[in-house]
Amino acid sequence: MKFLDLAKVHIRSGAGGGGCVSFRREKFIEYGGPDGGEGGRGGDVIVEVVDGLNTLIDFRYQQHFFARNGQPGMGNQRTGKDGADIVLRVPVGTEILEEDQDTVIADLTELGETYLLARGGNGGFGNLHFKTSTNQAPRRANPGQPGVERTIWLRLKLIADVGLLGLPNAGKSTFLAATSNARPKIADYPFTTLHPNLGVVGVDNAEFVVADIPGLIEGAHEGRGLGDLFLGHVERCAVLLHLIDGTAEDVVEDYRTIIHEVEAYGPALSDKPRLTVLNKIDALSEEELAEKTVALETVAGPVMAMSGAAHTGLIEVLRALRSRIDADRLRLREDKEEPETWQP
Repeated sequence: MKFLDLAKVHIRSGAGGGGCVSFRREKFIEYGGPDGGEGGRGGDVIVEVVDGLNTLIDFRYQQHFFARNGQPGMGNQRTGKDGADIVLRVPVGTEILEEDQDTVIADLTELGETYLLARGGNGGFGNLHFKTSTNQAPRRANPGQPGVERTIWLRLKLIADVGLLGLPNAGKSTFLAATSNARPKIADYPFTTLHPNLGVVGVDNAEFVVADIPGLIEGAHEGRGLGDLFLGHVERCAVLLHLIDGTAEDVVEDYRTIIHEVEAYGPALSDKPRLTVLNKIDALSEEELAEKTVALETVAGPVMAMSGAAHTGLIEVLRALRSRIDADRLRLREDKEEPETWQP
């Protein structure tokens, strides 16, 4: 299935049905009178978060969603049928944006969550509604209210606990393949990862989700390479795992390149906890490993070392990630808990 994380959608709720102008005329009925019914209500446009979806590919082939109009009212005091609602089914982590792609309408992060995008128009009153003691035979009825038409954007941000950062060929996909059942494309050339991948990682009877995104290069925030197109997928992560290629000539410069791009993206990423790991240590001698570790620690603080290909140091890195994830979950739980009310 092709990965699609941004889609433009045109929606329109149903218009209400018009009221009816009708009079009761039956044989042997002495008193007639108005009996026009009201129009039915137009259908709503609703978005719902469902299970089993991880992409917005369905909205590539259908971009227009129109709810049904309400049925007009009828004689004999009959109300028109309401128009059917239409439901847009999206994956967890979908943001709904205005047409300017900047204003957030809703952020859907929980399974089963729904949001009303466009309310259907009310049906019009029939002439029975306008009957009074001084107006026994009204010949007027209201038209139904029009529906709401708007253009929105759907943007998917994956729900994960750990986000992988690094230059192309830093070993992100190898790490994901070595620690989970995910099978991302792995090759010895840059930009083998063209779309995000998710993997479920287990350590010490605990599981968490890791998101792998395409590698960044210098100037990514200005649109170079794949740019920062996929950085939004790690905005929701509890911790960022920054992988640095240990075989690079200048590991400090590689570190600074990624940090500069993260800071240029905004505080949503730059303020997140980061774990810096020197990767591919199986290709380094002990002297090179010690030298590059010391150089990195001068600018990045504590640095861990591992090899995704040789499965060296993976457990230690996973345990460090788990501890940071647990701390973040505890913080979120404390933020949600309401303070106890004081009583004398």
